[in-house]
Amino acid sequence: MKKFFANIWTKRAVSLISVFYAFIACRVCYFSLFYDIHINSRASLCLALTGVSVLSIVAMLYSRRQILTRIASFIILPAMLPVVLLYFGEWGLIIPIIATGIVILLLSGAGEGVKTAVGTIILLLYIFGALGYFIFSSFFITTAKESVVSSGVSPSGRYRYRIVNTEDTSGGSTAVYVEPNYADKKYKFVTFTLKNMEHVVSRTRPVSEANDVQWKTQSRQEITQELEALSDAIKVDVTDDELKKLGLTFDSTLEVSDIEIYTRLDLGYTASDVDPIKLDELDADKLAKLGIGKEGTRYYVLSPSAELYDELDIASGKRVYFSDFTDDAYEIFESAHADDYGNPDFKIGSDMTVLLNTLSDEQLKMLGVSDDGDVMVYNGKVVFRYYVAEIEDYYDVDSRKLDISLLD
Repeated sequence: MKKFFANIWTKRAVSLISVFYAFIACRVCYFSLFYDIHINSRASLCLALTGVSVLSIVAMLYSRRQILTRIASFIILPAMLPVVLLYFGEWGLIIPIIATGIVILLLSGAGEGVKTAVGTIILLLYIFGALGYFIFSSFFITTAKESVVSSGVSPSGRYRYRIVNTEDTSGGSTAVYVEPNYADKKYKFVTFTLKNMEHVVSRTRPVSEANDVQWKTQSRQEITQELEALSDAIKVDVTDDELKKLGLTFDSTLEVSDIEIYTRLDLGYTASDVDPIKLDELDADKLAKLGIGKEGTRYYVLSPSAELYDELDIASGKRVYFSDFTDDAYEIFESAHADDYGNPDFKIGSDMTVLLNTLSDEQLKMLGVSDDGDVMVYNGKVVFRYYVAEIEDYYDVDSRKLDISLLD
């Protein structure tokens, strides 16, 4: 048995436990950035983490001279900094992992000089990280007294809501929040809910005394009819991929806006005409006055400048299509059509929207709108439709991006 534990390959195999523990610390760090924490049983969570941490410390001390264990010892404490700041007060989660990180850092097989340098860096990270976070919290994050007066789940179980009263000097307000009920990460002792997924569907001032919530199920066709009855100018945002699915092209979205009066008159419009104007509405002569040509369904620049060729890395003399433009290319093109003071005669861009009343039911289904779903009625008024949430992508639960609001 002694020979078995003295074997270098045994130690290397055991060092994988340190990698697993560092992964746990990094995973908790990830959750702290993007999820709120709800601990179901603090005592049970603390005991479970303590048990895992003790076993991990034993394994890491046994394999402390292995490179994987040394690397893991340098990762655990920095990874826990966001957890300490964002889950501050959840000591049953924080203390076992922090204690393990300190023990293995001090007793790892790394040289004393390396441990001293790494320890100093980590200490400074915690000091300046905590100082910056609390200064930011004190000066930039507003606090208000809020109380949840009602909450519940939609009939399908896909959405949940809460009604929140906020007290302030202006009589307060009542807000209704709706968020997805399918994006939680549930474990035995703890549940994580995505941050910034709540969508405000109603806000009234002052505080509302009546908070009557009713849910109903409506089909896609029914909601389409209701929305079209409200307005025939409702627009739907679409992506490049969705444009292709609808049989449209990028060039069909191009439009000119902020048109100077003399240019507008030259195009045959009056000074009172409201822009923007779709390029598809202009004939070849009018497009030429804007320095634009058309080839089939594609638009190109009639007289590209050398600067434009360089920006797009296109050989001089070749056609420059707007579908190849970068943000800087638009600025270069507009600056070539400017007055003596450098003010562009017009701006050109793409309007990535389509009118709702131009979409068929099949196209709406293709855009991701379910056949039927939940509709919320608050105090007799429709405030939330699953249809709008899906078509506007309110709840993109797969997206992750760092944002200052995550600190709130």
